[in-house]
Amino acid sequence: MQTLENVFEDVETRDINLYAALDIGSNSFHLVIARVVAGSLQTVQKIKNKVRLAEGLNEKNILSDEAMERGLTTLQSMAESMQGLDPSHVRVVATHTLRKARNAKVFLSKARKVFPYPIEIISGPEEARLIYTGIANTTQSEGNRLVVDIGGGSTEFAVGEHLLPVMCKSVQMGCVSYQQRYFADGTLTKKAFQAAITSARLEIELVVGNLKRFNWETNIGASGTIRSICSVLTAQAESQSDVAITKAGMNDLMQACCECGHSDNLVLPGLTDDRKPVFAAGLSILIAIFRSLNLETMGVSSAALREGVLYEAHDTGANTNIRERTAQSLATRYDVDTLFAKKVWATCIKIYEQAAQSWDIDKGDLRHLLGWSALLHEVGLQINSRGVQRHSSYIIEQSDLPGFNQEQQKLLAALVRYQRKKIKLAELPAFVNYSEAVVLKLLVLLRLGILLNINRQESQLPEFGLEVVEEKIILSFPENWFDLSPLLLADLQQENRYIEATGMSIRIK
Repeated sequence: MQTLENVFEDVETRDINLYAALDIGSNSFHLVIARVVAGSLQTVQKIKNKVRLAEGLNEKNILSDEAMERGLTTLQSMAESMQGLDPSHVRVVATHTLRKARNAKVFLSKARKVFPYPIEIISGPEEARLIYTGIANTTQSEGNRLVVDIGGGSTEFAVGEHLLPVMCKSVQMGCVSYQQRYFADGTLTKKAFQAAITSARLEIELVVGNLKRFNWETNIGASGTIRSICSVLTAQAESQSDVAITKAGMNDLMQACCECGHSDNLVLPGLTDDRKPVFAAGLSILIAIFRSLNLETMGVSSAALREGVLYEAHDTGANTNIRERTAQSLATRYDVDTLFAKKVWATCIKIYEQAAQSWDIDKGDLRHLLGWSALLHEVGLQINSRGVQRHSSYIIEQSDLPGFNQEQQKLLAALVRYQRKKIKLAELPAFVNYSEAVVLKLLVLLRLGILLNINRQESQLPEFGLEVVEEKIILSFPENWFDLSPLLLADLQQENRYIEATGMSIRIK
């Protein structure tokens, strides 16, 4: 009798590394786990839970305890499905509701107790970029494409060619927020639809103007709202494959909704029960988009934000390239002295590598964030040399920075803000994923890297040694070198007085 123990002995073993992406959306939480097969990602597990986080956001942007509890329970459940995954292969992103919630840190702090992976709150344009990435990596289409994603709290637009988006925009309107505003009691009338459609057209007015500067051959929709509309139209057509969404088809759906009279009475083939409450709101937004952009048809993709996150989690170089383009864009826009910026970067990285292990900062993204803060620390110089640190910080904090999540952007702004002069500990922002001790260590290293290059002459700084002993930074320079540079010695002594506030100090051999 044949045994099975050795049946696969001669089969070549494939890479079985698993990658996971979790999208903490305003309406649903989506988890995708995939493995790499022949260089592509193959989905092995998908989990979707309706949480309706956005329903718990009040007019003051305070997230309710009930909504938090729904989210935490879902995260705890998903953590069980993610057990054993390499943390470096996992990325978790949160979107509109946690962007808006003034008490988002409370939720994130509670989440850390039940969920072992860091949660990144991403900006609207970054969400749009990742959605585009997910669709571009999974959809075959030629030429330029427009991508639209209607979420629970926001709607994202992106235009691009092949894998590269050229414009990414986000608008604060979604199927949950519009359901609460225009269909709160579930009543479906033509008047309510028209009010929602008009409001959506007003919201996207500026985006439409920007989008129309580009030409595209293909319109692609993504995520729950657009997929549910497609599912209903497909079921009505009795088609075996997805049919395109059309303006006429949506007008017929709006009429059918009004005839039903109430969301509880919606009996449309292809519409699931959990979609009924927000279907009319999502349909209104998509009708508005079609009318404002003069669209006739739209295809639908099964990919969305989570797939974009997944592809970047797998392709570790992708995020770095995006950040490089971001830095290059800022450097060009604000006429940064790139030679000096690189010089500061090289010094910062040199001292980081000497201090990282002793200070326990040789992990995660810290090296990169220190490097980016060094490269961008003078973007505000074009505004005014006086108070350059404040101008640079403002630009970094207020700009769209593709490749960086909200907290990373906030950290860059904070580091640049206190690159010189007094360090005001009370004004340093609090972070969820970075402790104050880590932030202060990165800040001290950035300040030192900038200070050591205060004389911008390329050949001025000699080879120097650096040693870290607990909270002390010990610098060693060639003998008698400070006889030629007494001002730098004075600056280092002054810097030592500044950083005393952090509990650290500088010593010179």
